[in-house]
Amino acid sequence: MILVFGGTTEGRMATKVLEEAGTPYFYSTHGDGQEVDLVHGSRLSGAMQVDDMAGICREHDIRLLIDAAHPFAQQLHANVVRLAGQTSIPVIRYDRIYPPRAPSLLWCRDYDDAIAQLKAHGVDSLLALTGVNTIGHMRPYWQEHTCWFRVLNRDTSRHKAHLAGFPADHLVYYEHDDTAQLLKLLHPQAIITKESGISGGFTEKVEAAQKAEILVFVVERPPYPSGDAHVEHVNGPHGLRRMVERLLPEFYPLHSGLTTGTCATAAAVAMARRLVTGEMPDSVPVVLPNGETIAVAVTYGDGYAAVIKDAGDDPDVTDGLEIRASVEWNDAFEICGGEGVGRFTVPGFDYPPGEAAINRTPRQMLRDNIHETVRVTISVPLGAEIARRTFNPRLGIEGGISIIGESGIVKPYSEEAFIQSIGKCMQVAQASGATRVVINSGAKSEQFLRDRYPDLPSQAFVQYGNYIGQTLRFADQLGIRHVTLGVMLGKAVKLAAGNLDTHSRVATMDRDFVAHLLDEAGCPIALTDVTLARELWDRIPPDRLQAFARIVIAHCKAHCAPLLPHATLTILLIDNEGTIFSC
Repeated sequence: MILVFGGTTEGRMATKVLEEAGTPYFYSTHGDGQEVDLVHGSRLSGAMQVDDMAGICREHDIRLLIDAAHPFAQQLHANVVRLAGQTSIPVIRYDRIYPPRAPSLLWCRDYDDAIAQLKAHGVDSLLALTGVNTIGHMRPYWQEHTCWFRVLNRDTSRHKAHLAGFPADHLVYYEHDDTAQLLKLLHPQAIITKESGISGGFTEKVEAAQKAEILVFVVERPPYPSGDAHVEHVNGPHGLRRMVERLLPEFYPLHSGLTTGTCATAAAVAMARRLVTGEMPDSVPVVLPNGETIAVAVTYGDGYAAVIKDAGDDPDVTDGLEIRASVEWNDAFEICGGEGVGRFTVPGFDYPPGEAAINRTPRQMLRDNIHETVRVTISVPLGAEIARRTFNPRLGIEGGISIIGESGIVKPYSEEAFIQSIGKCMQVAQASGATRVVINSGAKSEQFLRDRYPDLPSQAFVQYGNYIGQTLRFADQLGIRHVTLGVMLGKAVKLAAGNLDTHSRVATMDRDFVAHLLDEAGCPIALTDVTLARELWDRIPPDRLQAFARIVIAHCKAHCAPLLPHATLTILLIDNEGTIFSC
């Protein structure tokens, strides 16, 4: 069993990561203010001392602690480390992502140092963005100078300010990303904020103050306490899951893996370090596309570094392949494909024919992780042989495998487990009381649809992956009355042909059927060099796009509507840039 200490953005994210397992756990917060959706987790509320925590651990056989509390929750951190030391239970510290400490900001060790620096800089009016609990720490300043505190618009915040003796008329209330508006209204000489990380809005606060050309004082985050405990640090959801899999393997029925893009990046990072410093570490940090950092094990050979592709429990033919990278000084940063890396032979991919089949996201990962001017060559010794067992030859990628991956991590799902999770999400959506449930294929399409339906709660958005038919059946069984199906063109042309499961192992794009759709829409286009359905958005004349979208949606609806005989179904077709088409 796992015990999570949350109450933060990271705490909420930790619950999402743990919910993927379908395994029970506990989620503890100081108060009841945070809304969090728990299906398999049990909520614990109230402050706990070490003895209270130890009692929970004994009672529920807790074998792993996750500290996802605020970086300034020093007493809680100390209690967790002390508990771990006493019980030998390992701790995962789920921390935030922090921007580099810019020298243009005024860094303060603590609040006493901040007050001294404020006075030294002659700051007579200040907007404090450090939270209601810091009013007492800042008393020596606001008793003598003009100061506004931004706090949450809650009775508890007003009560705390009143107990501290802070004037009520100098409280301003938090609204999302409102720093710039407050600066225009109050005209302070400076702001003070905590080093609260990206998820704490740190970047937005600093940028607003710098745009207003006022001073920025920052209270440095305290170091995480040391002790006898076994503490592992992560700063994102992928790293959290992989660390849970390592420390408590039985929690997840299936384990995650690494994309070929992450493997290639790690090998290149290791080889770049070897080139620059001569060091050959056993593992290297890799920044993933979402900004978090994970450690990846590497090995070395004659002129290269390598990573063994670990697909986890995902059925991937590239599992176990050696992904190599060589790095040499160059006049410009360059990415090349070597032995076993395929090449694009037809248009329609991220890069033109002749380029190495290294997709856009892995290329960006390489650029983000390597800061030297070098030529990086990625090779896969057995890639050409393995590629013959993939869709690459059919897609027009020849000579090897593709270096791919959007998130950097491979999340495995058994079909049964994934379908069960969709059913649970649909139940939560129904229980939310939302007027409509919006089903979509994944994070990209969901974001576009959230913009379309800004008033719906987050629970109303459910990802179907490829299982469109089963998701619609769940909606019917639950009696959901209004359903929106958002779909991008690659899945839409499969769905329009009657494939309610759009997985590539079940259905591929039927060129003859797509040609029929184009004819119906009055825009016949030669499809001989079209590899991916998404290319059609650039081929169809702009004045025929709506007609084409209407035809595709009509065919999709003909197959989907019978599954929802008692509900209204809206189908939205989404293009690559987020433009949404409807009937």
